Amino acid sequence: MGNNTVAHDSLCLRVQRITPEAEGVLSYELVPADGGPLPPFEAGSHLDVHVPGGFLRQYSLCNDPEETHRYVIAVQRDVRGRGGSRAMHERVRVGDVLTTRLPRCDFPLLYGRGYVLVAGGIGITPILSMAHVLQRQGVRWHLHYCTRSPERTAFRELLASPAFAGHVTFHHDGGDPSRGLDVKALLATRTGGTRLYCCGPAPLMRAVREAVIQHEWPREKVHFEAFSTQAADAISDLADTEFQVVIRSTGATYSVPPGQTVLNVLRQNGLHIPSNCEAGTCGTCLTRVLDGDPDHRDTFLPEVQRTARRNMLVCVSRARSHQLVLDR
Repeated sequence: MGNNTVAHDSLCLRVQRITPEAEGVLSYELVPADGGPLPPFEAGSHLDVHVPGGFLRQYSLCNDPEETHRYVIAVQRDVRGRGGSRAMHERVRVGDVLTTRLPRCDFPLLYGRGYVLVAGGIGITPILSMAHVLQRQGVRWHLHYCTRSPERTAFRELLASPAFAGHVTFHHDGGDPSRGLDVKALLATRTGGTRLYCCGPAPLMRAVREAVIQHEWPREKVHFEAFSTQAADAISDLADTEFQVVIRSTGATYSVPPGQTVLNVLRQNGLHIPSNCEAGTCGTCLTRVLDGDPDHRDTFLPEVQRTARRNMLVCVSRARSHQLVLDR
C-alpha cells in the first residue's frame, strides 16, 4: 500500500470531503493518502482516529463496505465532551491527512432471517453501514431511527431516498421521549430468526434492553453497541474521583484513580474478571456489590437493579461512595 501505511496497523488517510449531515454533525470522506486501495471492512466496523490535539477517538464507518476507495465517518460535535469532537469540527479541513488504525469490528452483522435496527442520534453510523448491506442482500429488515427533530437527523435524505423505500421509519420526539418510539410495543413480538441491532444514547439503549428482557428475546439475537464515553456522560452526573474497592474474599483494598476502571485495577492486581465488550453493554463482568453506592455507567442493567445497587458492571461503572465492597 506504499506510503499509505505508516505502521503495521496504521493508515494515512486524506480528508477528501466534509459534509454537513445534520445540526452539529459532519461526515468525513477519507481516502488513501497515496491513492491506493483501502483495506476491506465489514458493517459495524470502526476506525481509531488520531485527532488533532492528541486525542484518539473511535468513529464508526457508515458507508457501504462494498466501497473500496473510501471510508466515511460522521462526528457529532459535543460541547460537553472531552474535546475530540470539537477538534474534528474546528481543526480538521479538506486536504488534511489523518492517521488511523486499521478498521476493527466489535459489532458484526451476523446471519439472520430478518433484522430490526434501532438507532438513536449519532448511533445511526454503524447501523447505516448495515442498512447498505441488508438492502443489497434483499433480506427482511426495518430501521427505526430516533432523533429530536428532522434537523437533528443525520443522513436523512439518504435514508428517505428510493434506495431505502419502505425500510426506514423516523421517530422525532422533540426532546420528550414519551413522544418518540414505543420500544415496548415494537419489540412485543418477534418473527423467528430475527436479530435486533441497537446503537444510540444510553437511555434509548436501556429502554431497548428492558423491552427485550420483558418480551424474552433470545440473548444471542440481540446486539448493542455503545460509545463508552458517551454512555458515561449520559448516565452519570459525577466527575471521576478516586475511590477504594475492597475484595470480600481477601480483604484487600485497591485504589481506583480517575481515568482507570475497576476492571483494569483488579486485573493489574491479579484478579481474573471475565469480560467481553468492556463498554457496559454485554453484562459479562457483572459483579455483586456488598456495600457502597455504585455509580452506574452501563446500558445493561434495568432500572430496578440500578435502584437496588446490588450489582455493577466493573468495566465502566464507578462509585458514588468513597468505598465499594465487591463479592470477589
